Amino acid sequence: MSDQLERLNRLPLRDNLRGLTPYGAPQIDVPIQLNVNENTHGVPADVQAAITQAVAEAAVGLNRYPDREFTELREALAEYLGHGLTADNIWAANGSNEVLQQILQAFGGPGRTALGFPPTYSMYPLLASGTDTEYLRGVRAGDYGLSAESAAAQVRELQPNIVFLCSPNNPTGTGLGLDVVEAVYEAGEDSQTVVIVDEAYHEFAHDGTPSALTLLPGRERLIVSRTMSKAFALAGARLGYMAAAPEVTDAIRLVRLPYHLSAITQATALAALRHREALMADVEDIKVQRDRIVDGLTRLGLKPAASDSNYVFFGGLENPHEIWRGLLDAGVLIRDVGIPGHLRVTAGTEAETTAFLEALESLLSRQAALPA
Repeated sequence: MSDQLERLNRLPLRDNLRGLTPYGAPQIDVPIQLNVNENTHGVPADVQAAITQAVAEAAVGLNRYPDREFTELREALAEYLGHGLTADNIWAANGSNEVLQQILQAFGGPGRTALGFPPTYSMYPLLASGTDTEYLRGVRAGDYGLSAESAAAQVRELQPNIVFLCSPNNPTGTGLGLDVVEAVYEAGEDSQTVVIVDEAYHEFAHDGTPSALTLLPGRERLIVSRTMSKAFALAGARLGYMAAAPEVTDAIRLVRLPYHLSAITQATALAALRHREALMADVEDIKVQRDRIVDGLTRLGLKPAASDSNYVFFGGLENPHEIWRGLLDAGVLIRDVGIPGHLRVTAGTEAETTAFLEALESLLSRQAALPA
């Protein structure tokens, strides 16, 4: 046991936090970083200028607390989402992780449970532990799919207080049909289960892919979470948000910290929303590179999953960590998600995608040339 861990264990830490490790992907300074699903295109120059001006204007009033209700931002987010939503349906926080944490603070807690379907976003069990909510691990099919029948049966059996449905799913990138969301919601009627559909990557979905936002009317226990980290290239700004019935946003107000969204964050998000056309153009280019990765991996004899996100999950590797290490040595950082035979890569710029595919092809060729 390390000295640091020994010192930690001497503290009166909550029992359900003992033995856990913090969330975190490697932050390694290499030329091509394709491991945490960032928007590698960056913020366009005109949007940078708009954000800089908005932040400068906000800085004049930094001696005062910001609008606690961030009303203008909620109105702008409702307008962006559409579907007849208003500011009353919207809540936001410092990244979608904080939104999820606040939902767990309001509807989870001691004696309550949250159900996820691994492999899925690895923050779900950590957020549950942080709020003293028991995390239940559901099951998926062998191809990591999740059917409406299977998901609903597990909800009826386990009767969780909260269900996480990640769509597109992280790390697999596959979207869920709305039939799954509807079935899970109906199955949770008796247990009054709150259903969270995590749509952090929805803007990257193939054209015509419906959002769970269409299911919100009449479903007061349904929450759809989004983020500006990915499509809006604002991972460093930390702005996540959700859409739900107004009574749900009222419940979140009971647990949110006062003035939790800074004036700088609000100004940055508003400026980006006003200039979203340029940002969405980059999203379309990322989708092209994602599909190019799928085609390239297939050509190399690997097995990429169908992706509605800005990353590709792929299998068919005998030693994925060896490939991960080889790519890193070549200056390309992708993600080892700990699933046997698989890795995950973010869709970057055209040049980054080319570098990844060429480095991977070189590694696979060298492996094939080795004697058995």
